[in-house]
Amino acid sequence: MFILILGPPGSGKGTQGQMLVQRLGVPKIATGDILREAVRTGSRLGREARRYMDTGALVPDNIILDLIKAELGKPGALEGAVLDGFPRTQAQAELVDKVLGERGARLNHVLLLDVAEEELVRRLHGRADIEGRSDDTPAAITARLRTYQRETAPLVAHYAQRGVVHRVPGAGSVEEIAEEIRRLIGR
Repeated sequence: MFILILGPPGSGKGTQGQMLVQRLGVPKIATGDILREAVRTGSRLGREARRYMDTGALVPDNIILDLIKAELGKPGALEGAVLDGFPRTQAQAELVDKVLGERGARLNHVLLLDVAEEELVRRLHGRADIEGRSDDTPAAITARLRTYQRETAPLVAHYAQRGVVHRVPGAGSVEEIAEEIRRLIGR
């Protein structure tokens, strides 16, 4: 089963994705985690990605696409995966469709975590205080939320045409949200 968790920064994609991975026994492919690790290790990709991440901009497709294709090609991801933070753009969505289609698979569910902007900002400021992430500064938060609305939110229409989008209220306890996801996907 291939599941995409879609939602703005701070909506709980990482938390819910990790819970799904444990429950379903599939790998999590999270571009944010992969990119932050590249930044942490100071790789060429990491240095290039950091220039975008620190300003709240999306890392360009040409940096991301080969990385994700390789992740989807790993043996653990052949039967399913939870995608967190990818795809974010129409071009990336088409890549996922193509890569999965080549193996006779498709995204089974798109979970859209719906959280009010005020709550997102509160969560991101709190996360910045706890984790010290360079991409959670006030200016970067504002930029990331605008970028999400402009580039990522339109993906909902792309996937809604297939009937696989499930709106998940992203407010409430972590457990309540996880239970709603379990109800929606049937697992």
